[in-house]
Amino acid sequence: MGFSDPARMVEGLRAVRDATAETVGTITLDSFTRTGDLHRAREQLLRGTALNGFPLLAHGAARTRELIAEFDQSVFPIQLRHGSARPYDIFREMLAAGIAATEGGPVSYCLPYSREPLAAAVAEWSRSCELLAAYEGPGGPAHLETFGGCMLGQLCPPSLLIALNILEGLFFLQHGIRDISLSYAQQTNHRQDIEAITALRRLARERLGGASWHVTVYTSMGLYPVSRRGALALLGESARLAALTGCERLIVKTVAEAFRIPTVKENVQALEWAAMTARRTAPGDTHDNGDDVYQEAATLIDAVLEQGPSVGAALVRAFRRGLLDVPYCLHPDNANQARAIIDSAGRLRWATTGDMPIAARPPDGTTRVSAADLLDMLAYNRRRFDSPDHLHEKGRHHDDDGASAAAQWPDRAGSSR
Repeated sequence: MGFSDPARMVEGLRAVRDATAETVGTITLDSFTRTGDLHRAREQLLRGTALNGFPLLAHGAARTRELIAEFDQSVFPIQLRHGSARPYDIFREMLAAGIAATEGGPVSYCLPYSREPLAAAVAEWSRSCELLAAYEGPGGPAHLETFGGCMLGQLCPPSLLIALNILEGLFFLQHGIRDISLSYAQQTNHRQDIEAITALRRLARERLGGASWHVTVYTSMGLYPVSRRGALALLGESARLAALTGCERLIVKTVAEAFRIPTVKENVQALEWAAMTARRTAPGDTHDNGDDVYQEAATLIDAVLEQGPSVGAALVRAFRRGLLDVPYCLHPDNANQARAIIDSAGRLRWATTGDMPIAARPPDGTTRVSAADLLDMLAYNRRRFDSPDHLHEKGRHHDDDGASAAAQWPDRAGSSR
C-alpha cells in the first residue's frame, strides 16, 4: 500500500492498524524513487500527479516522520517496501524518518527488477546493510526481510527459493544484520508448499545461528482468479499454509488483484478474511519433512558458498557460472538455462537445471517448455481456483463463512469500486 498524498497514506495506515486482525503497516515506494529518478518524483509531486507509491526521498525524512508520528511502532510496526537494487539513499532517509523495517536483497531486488549488474547490486547492498546494522534509533534494531523466496513471484521450484533465502540471510548476517525474516511465495501445490516451508525453517535453524528470524508467506503472485470465490479460496489457502507451517506473517492479495490496484477497503477485507481463516487453522504436524527440497536447497547453498571468501562474492561468481539460475529471468547476469514445469499434480518440477548442481526430474521426460506452455503455467492457479469444481475438490476446506464473506463483493471483482 503506497500513496503519494501523505493524507491518503495516513488514512491507509490507520485502516490497516484498525483492521480486525493483527497487522503490520506497509509503505510502498513509487517507481521513480525505487529506480533513483528523484528529479521525476519531485517534479510529479509538484504538479500534483498521483504516483504509484510514496515518494520518500521527495517528501523527505522530516515530513515522513510527521506522517507516522501517531503510530506506536512497538505494537503496529511499519515496514518500507521499495523494490530497489540500489537502496542506500532510501535506507538513509527511512532511518532518519524513524522507520527501521524494510526488505529486499542483493539478488532478489536486482535480478527481477533491474538491469543493474549483480556485482554493483552486491556492493550497494553491502554498505546498505551496514547502514542498517549501525542503526540505534527508535524501533531498532533494524529489521530486513529477504525477498529471495519470491523470485519472479512464481514458476521457480522451491529448492531455489529456499537456497536464495538462506544465502541472502547469510549475506545480511555477514554485514551485521541480526533481525531478519525469510520469505516464501505460495506456488501451485499446497502439499509441496508445506514441504518447502518445512525445509526452509529447518535450514534457517541450521544455518542462521546468531539471528532472530521469522518466515513471511506471500499469497500467490501469479495470475489471480477473476471470480470472488476463487480469489477468496486462493487467499484462504495461503492463510492455511502460513498457519499450518507456523509462519509468523502473511502478505495478502485481494479480490481485485486480477483487475486493478485494490482500494484500502479491499485490502482491509483481505486482511480480515485471512486472519479469520488462519485462526481456524491450528498449527500441527504436517507429516511433510521436506527432505527432497531440503537436500536440493542445501546442495545449492553449499555449492555457492564454495565460490568466494564472502557471501556477496560467492553469489556473483555462482550466477556467473550458472550454479544459481532463475528460470525465465532475463537479467543479463542470469544464465536463464534452467526451466520449470508443472506436473499433473500441480507440483513445480525442474525440466532442466542448466549448470546447477542438482538433477532435473521432469514429468514424462519433458525438458522443453514452449511459450504456449509458459503462458499455460502462468494461469494455473487462476484456472484451478476459478473452476466450478474447485469447491468440491476432496480435502479442501471451505466453510460456511466463505459465502458470507464473498457476498461483500460482486461476482467479478473487477466491477467493485
